[in-house]
Amino acid sequence: MLVIPAIDLRDGRCVRLVQGEKSSEIVYSEQPVEVAKMWESIGAPRLHLVDLDGAFAGRPKNLGIVQEILQAIKIPVQMGGGIRTFEAVEMILNMGVDRVILGTAAILSPELVAKCTQEFGEHVAVGIDSRDGLVAIEGWEATVEMTVFELGKKISSLGVERVIFTDTRRDGTLQGPNLEATKKLAETTGLKVIASGGVSSLEDLQQLKELESSGVEGIIMGKALYSGAVDLKDALQLMEAPRV
Repeated sequence: MLVIPAIDLRDGRCVRLVQGEKSSEIVYSEQPVEVAKMWESIGAPRLHLVDLDGAFAGRPKNLGIVQEILQAIKIPVQMGGGIRTFEAVEMILNMGVDRVILGTAAILSPELVAKCTQEFGEHVAVGIDSRDGLVAIEGWEATVEMTVFELGKKISSLGVERVIFTDTRRDGTLQGPNLEATKKLAETTGLKVIASGGVSSLEDLQQLKELESSGVEGIIMGKALYSGAVDLKDALQLMEAPRV
C-alpha cells in the first residue's frame, strides 16, 4: 500500500491546516522544494501537493513552486487545489505533474470531469472531501446536499477510476482516519481509494492496510509526518511488507 507524503502550499510555504481552517495554519518550512527532496530521499514513492491558495481562490496560485519541485525530484507528483477548467488540467499535466486531482469541479462541472477522464485517463483523479458525511467543496468552505457515497457512484459513472477521500473533521487532528467511511466508499463504488486525514500512528496505518482488499490503495500523510508522530521510514516498511 502506498504511503504518500503531502506538501500543502500556501504563500509559497509548506504549511498544515487543521480541518481546513485558514486561521489554524502551522508553517513547517519556508522551503517546500527542500521538503520534497527530503521525502524523496527517505523513499516516498509519490508526493501529494495541495495548492491551498488555489483551493480558496478557485484557480492555481502556486505553480511556480510546483514547477521547482518537479525539476528537483524524480518521483511522480499528484496535485490538487483550485483546478477547475480543462485548460488548467492540461497545463498542469504538461508541466510534468503525473496526476491532477479535481475537487469542487466534480460537483459543479461533472461534464468537465468526464471530458478530462476521457482525454487523460488515470492521470485524473477526484478528491472527495467529507464534512459530517456531506461533500465539502471550495476549499472546504461550503458543503452540498450529497453524501460522499452518492458522489462516488456519480463520478464512477463518468469514468473516474481513483479518488482521494478526506474526512475534513479529522484532517490535521491526529485523531485517526475514518476507516468505516473509507472502506464503504471503496466497496460501494468500486473506485480505487487513497485515504487522507487523521493518521496518528503506525496502528492507524496497520488498520488501513487491512482495507487493501476492499480497494483502498494508499494513504496520504501530512501532520503525522511533520509532527514526528510517525516516521516515514517506519511507515513505508510497514505498508510495503507482504501480508502474512
